[in-house]
Formats: sequence, C-alpha cells, structure tokens
Amino acid sequence: MGTTVEELIENFELFDSWEDRYRYIIDLGKKLPDMPEADKTEDNKVRGCMSQVWLTFSVDDDGAEGKRMHYVADSDAFIVKGLIGVLFEVMNDRAPAAVLEIDPADLMTRIGLENHLSPNRRNGFVAMVDKMKAAAQANL
Repeated sequence: MGTTVEELIENFELFDSWEDRYRYIIDLGKKLPDMPEADKTEDNKVRGCMSQVWLTFSVDDDGAEGKRMHYVADSDAFIVKGLIGVLFEVMNDRAPAAVLEIDPADLMTRIGLENHLSPNRRNGFVAMVDKMKAAAQANL
C-alpha cells in the first residue's frame, strides 16, 4: 500500500524550497516501474496533457482484501513523470472506492502544487486523475 495524503503532505513539508520539492517530485517519477513500449499506444494516452502520457491499469482481486487498482504510467517529460509518481503514492494499489475519494484540486492545494505548476500541467494532472478514477469507477 502506498502513502496516505497526509503522509505525502508531510513529505513535501520536509523541503524548504520548491527547487527541493521539484527534485523530490522527479525522484518519485524515477521510481516508477517501466511501462512496456507495447502499452504506449493511442488508446492508452491521457488526453489533456501537453506532454505524452500513457496510462494503463489492471485490477487485482485476491478475495481477502477485495479489489485493488494497479496503474502503470509513463511520460516523455521528467516533471510529468514525477507528477504521476505523486498520484501513484496516494492512488495506486488502492480499492476502487478509495481511488474515487481522492480530490486532485485539494491534493494540489495541500502540497502547494497549484501555485507551482503551469495551467497546462495542472490540466494534465487533473486529466490523469480523471482517467484513473474512470478505471476505478468501472471496477467498483
């Protein structure tokens, strides 16, 4: 299981400057598992992102804990890949209902991203959340 929203906020608060926070975001992106090239298709593209972003998902259901959404994503931009890492911290390997509870605007505000991302990056961030939530909704 990943990080809670509260834990993610605490992690961001450890850094005094936005330069350090950006480094942390990029490091989260570097930790993402590789996405197979075969999954980087038009169907898997996230619409609304300036950069190229691909997102796939699978549903794990071991019976005991119920369904868990498992996402794999990649981008051709380091900062966007890092934003994917931020989202995965709080949304990956969670129950579909838990994924649906995440509020991207609140998350961006609470970690301070809304003032440090361009409008296009913010739109892309929300588009990634929307695609992740649509997958979760279809698997409730």
